[in-house]
Amino acid sequence: MPIDLNSALGAEIPGREFAWSPTDVQHYNLALGAGGRWTDPAELRYLDDRDPQVLPSFATVAPSFHETEPPKVKFTGIEIDLAKVVHGSQEIVVHKPIPAAGKATTVGRVTDIWDKGSAAVVWREDTVTGSDGEPLWTARSSIFAKGEGGFGGDRGPSTKTELPDRAPDFDVLTPTLPQQALLYRMCGDRNPLHSNPEFARNAGFPNPILHGLCTYGLVLKTATDTALDSDAARVKGFRARFAGVLYPGETIRSRIWRSDNELTIVATVVEREDAPVLNDVVLTFT
Repeated sequence: MPIDLNSALGAEIPGREFAWSPTDVQHYNLALGAGGRWTDPAELRYLDDRDPQVLPSFATVAPSFHETEPPKVKFTGIEIDLAKVVHGSQEIVVHKPIPAAGKATTVGRVTDIWDKGSAAVVWREDTVTGSDGEPLWTARSSIFAKGEGGFGGDRGPSTKTELPDRAPDFDVLTPTLPQQALLYRMCGDRNPLHSNPEFARNAGFPNPILHGLCTYGLVLKTATDTALDSDAARVKGFRARFAGVLYPGETIRSRIWRSDNELTIVATVVEREDAPVLNDVVLTFT
């Protein structure tokens, strides 16, 4: 169905309660490649049985971690074929460190809908509150829906982040596994685009692609390990725009510029002449 701008914009997304455990956190961290340096005490903090370190990107999977069906893009005034959808951008702001186990409630709403002509960009914001009534994190994300534009809406502003005019402070390579997407889909994202070759071809890709949110988590972990002494509790916010696809087995190159309380990052694919994967990446920290 076409997007009904009048009913969709500002529409509330039904809230839900959810819970997670240290085992869920361990599984998520393993899906991001944690444990590769299996004799490194800092690396093993991600896999501690009682209190595994929680990356803020865990917030992107926690509410739906135990889902076993592909997600649906269906809200008030919006219903889009999953094959037409790719992730546009993602931002997480944590209000306090995410615990290794907990219960929470999320409520959301559609905040913006941009008309790009050949596509629509749909923005949503979700606020997550812990069982004690205190805010845990806020998530803001967008999806890029091919073929859903042309409804006469605003094109939206530019969100480009300027890079420092100097060499990066860090230049790091992060390999991915051939089975990376199959591991990550066990974290609640069963979109067949990442596991079914025929579905991927019908969506215009030669093979299944890695989840954008897996790339997002991989780059966050790389930056945390490289620039923040592997201390995820120091991360206060992380945002990125998905600029291209990554295929399982390819290598991510993260160029990282450090300022007082901020990292600016560009992530590219080594095997494809540094084709962009994540742009406009900013990590804020204490």
